[in-house]
Amino acid sequence: MKKKTTKRIVLAGGPSTGKTTLINHLATIGYKCEEEISRKVILEAQAQGIDQLFLTDPLLFSKKLLAGRLKQFKNAETSNTALLFYDRGMPDVTAYMDYIGSHYPHNFAETIFNNRYHMVFLLPPWKEIHVTDNERYESFEQGSLIYKYLKNGYKQFGYEVIEVPFGSIEERSTFILDEINKHH
Repeated sequence: MKKKTTKRIVLAGGPSTGKTTLINHLATIGYKCEEEISRKVILEAQAQGIDQLFLTDPLLFSKKLLAGRLKQFKNAETSNTALLFYDRGMPDVTAYMDYIGSHYPHNFAETIFNNRYHMVFLLPPWKEIHVTDNERYESFEQGSLIYKYLKNGYKQFGYEVIEVPFGSIEERSTFILDEINKHH
């Protein structure tokens, strides 16, 4: 009997859009979720004395993120779950590089094109929940601009981007699950 393919679902968005809260909620109600890895990369760099690796060495930061997200993507190959949610996807890496006006190696795009997610949900900037902290330094205005780069970034890799409306965590997760059911 052929193994069922796991549907890979990305939740993308700039800072303070509710992505992580949504991912945590989906995990709580029983879905398999891959966590955002950029905080881990940031904290590792800070432990080595680099305050903001993305600002200090954006290419190194992006290489680490892409490698980590590719590893998360490959995890689905051995997964026995129907749906696997990701807190950000590989196209986020190049979208952020575009946002800061930095170039990246051609193999970044190759990796992204060769490892396809099934669906992409984009959460818009949400002023009422915007906060900054030790790892999240962007202003709301910067977050709004990042959102535009993310939307364009996913589209340039051929994804249909589905925008998640504002609402309670239950309303947002229901919207996403309903959209998945409609498309598959």
